[in-house]
Amino acid sequence: MPHNGQRRASGRGSSRAAARHDDDAPIIPILARKVREVEAKAQKGKVGPTNRTKFQVIAFLVREERARVKSDETLSDSSRAELLKRLDGVATILAKTAARDTSLISLLEVDQATSPVAQRMRRDWLIESGKELSADELIITVEKPAVEPTVPAELAEKQVLPQSVKSRLLASPFLAPDFTRATAADTVRRRLDGWELMGPLYKAFELGAGGGSATMELPEAPKVDRLAPKGLEIMRHQARFVESVRDGHRTFLLADEPGLGKTAQSVLAASVADAYPLLAVVPNVVKMNWAREVQQWTPQRRVTVIHGDGRDVDAFSDVFVVNYAVLDRHLSWLGKLGFRGMVVDEAHFIKNLHSQRSQHVLSLANRIRQNAPGGDPLLMALTGTPLINDVEDFNAIWQFLGWVKDGKPTSALMEKLDATGLTPADNGFYREAREAVISMGIVRRRKVDVAKDLPSKRVADLPVELDDEEARSIRAAERELAERLLARYRRIIAARGDDASVIDDDVIRLVAQSELDESKGARGTENVFTMVRRIGKAKAQLAADYAGQLARSVGKVVFFAKHIDVMDAAEQAFEQQDIKTVSLRGDQPAAARQQAVDAFNNDPTVSVAVCSLTAAGVGVNLQAASNVVLAELSWTDAEQTQAIDRVHRIGQEEPVTAWRIIAAHTLDTKIAELIDSKKGLAARALDGSDTEIGSQDAVQLTALMQLLRETLES
Repeated sequence: MPHNGQRRASGRGSSRAAARHDDDAPIIPILARKVREVEAKAQKGKVGPTNRTKFQVIAFLVREERARVKSDETLSDSSRAELLKRLDGVATILAKTAARDTSLISLLEVDQATSPVAQRMRRDWLIESGKELSADELIITVEKPAVEPTVPAELAEKQVLPQSVKSRLLASPFLAPDFTRATAADTVRRRLDGWELMGPLYKAFELGAGGGSATMELPEAPKVDRLAPKGLEIMRHQARFVESVRDGHRTFLLADEPGLGKTAQSVLAASVADAYPLLAVVPNVVKMNWAREVQQWTPQRRVTVIHGDGRDVDAFSDVFVVNYAVLDRHLSWLGKLGFRGMVVDEAHFIKNLHSQRSQHVLSLANRIRQNAPGGDPLLMALTGTPLINDVEDFNAIWQFLGWVKDGKPTSALMEKLDATGLTPADNGFYREAREAVISMGIVRRRKVDVAKDLPSKRVADLPVELDDEEARSIRAAERELAERLLARYRRIIAARGDDASVIDDDVIRLVAQSELDESKGARGTENVFTMVRRIGKAKAQLAADYAGQLARSVGKVVFFAKHIDVMDAAEQAFEQQDIKTVSLRGDQPAAARQQAVDAFNNDPTVSVAVCSLTAAGVGVNLQAASNVVLAELSWTDAEQTQAIDRVHRIGQEEPVTAWRIIAAHTLDTKIAELIDSKKGLAARALDGSDTEIGSQDAVQLTALMQLLRETLES
């Protein structure tokens, strides 16, 4: 039999030749198949966690196999050249895929750390190729991460200890930490231990597997309301949630649509569970509202709001309310106080696991889970918009609730997944996996389902023509931006020697992403962000005029803008029209903000509330109005919906109309269309809708891609 090094290509057909080459490198066909799978997902804009891991493993094995082929002296020159050519083909597809989704580029780096999931995937592919592995390669060992301290070293000097907290810690009536629930179950071997499960779990929600709203089974509401204080009444959907807490459930993602009273539900849940002291981590804009809700629904409980260094904290309170921005200086004593419950309001604020805000919240949650007196703390994540860009936005919330840890489900969720008797390779797994996660404590109700007496809402677009001079200036700037994109596109096409008459979608994406990345740090150049701001300023007077007309004809109006200078221009316009306003901005103290809200809702002479879209878009009740004017567009539908739902909420007695002011014939129209096209993800993942999911790219990126494509086509 001839040696491998003596093999030569013959005329017996390409299949025989390919077979011989596969004998020389049996991993290559596997890599070719896997890279096509990732490419297909990227073309659909759905490169989720599993395919990101595949991408990284393919890149690693291509480098590894290329080095082996080059050094293999048993291969003939022609065989070596053929194998390297096939590896280059796989590498080319990787590069094209990374150009389509630039977040993959970092995974191509040689020193990129590999997760245990990636290590297992590499091992399984090598075994499939027939490679004999050593015992060390067969066993994937995962080092247990070091326990992160509640207070990072860099924040140690920043910690404060209010005097009243010292007194409470000295007089603490709490039990010693209860470790009886520390888990033998975590060491139990389970049927699914060898499977990568996070990707399939995300996919189960992305597909909306099985349909139906993402709500755990809830008990019926009691016939008699014994929870609400005199003069108040809780609604049926609120009572059902509280009853589930009474029944012993302790972790919840309460994802009710905005306006259905999530704060009241969590306050009553803490009362039923006796989860005191309770810690509520909330955005700054709702601190005062949280205190008010605690006093309203549980008047027998004491509540304290933590401001600044906490000098005014009443450490003997039952409920502690702290905002994200000052949490870092209070981590030490909050970790020692013995909380039996924790609420994270507007929990989508912690979706970025790498942010300090998220890390502070998660470290506190871990401390509470481990040390809560009596064990079994009540943990609630509240958000009407848990998904902003991607299903993986769930990750931090699930970690907060203790459902996942270190990239895999914890014991309670693993038990539920194991009980299905299925694996991710089985067709029915996604439906069952979604139900398993939901049963851990996801509660999602829509207004249309549970508050049929709540009036409907609608969004009406109102196109406006900008002033001629300003309009000309903005259109000229848009043309300049389009020409810059076009010039960059043509340079890339020319450098590659491609046919310029054929529009290349991959290059369009690459150019748009480069422009967007440069725009974020650019100063003094026209880009998509400065364009939107200019359009907002140009619309300010027109939007204020329209809001003034509404105020005179139908009553109070809420006016939302994104930029401070647009708010300033609008307030000046209202003043010229003798229209009395209040202002809600991000730099206001909480007390001043609440005073403005109260004035708007109760003072008949106040006609317009001028609000920051980001600072007043959550946690504020403005139901004295039934008309909303959106003077500037948000970058997400979720942010727009949150703003409208400051008016469309329980207590509203009239139909709500939101008027979107859109500058005709500008980038504004594209952005409005793109925002509307991105509603499908939450509808599918949370509401069981079969709504088609559009591109999950950022609106800014998609707008630039459209602008470039239109320029090329024209």
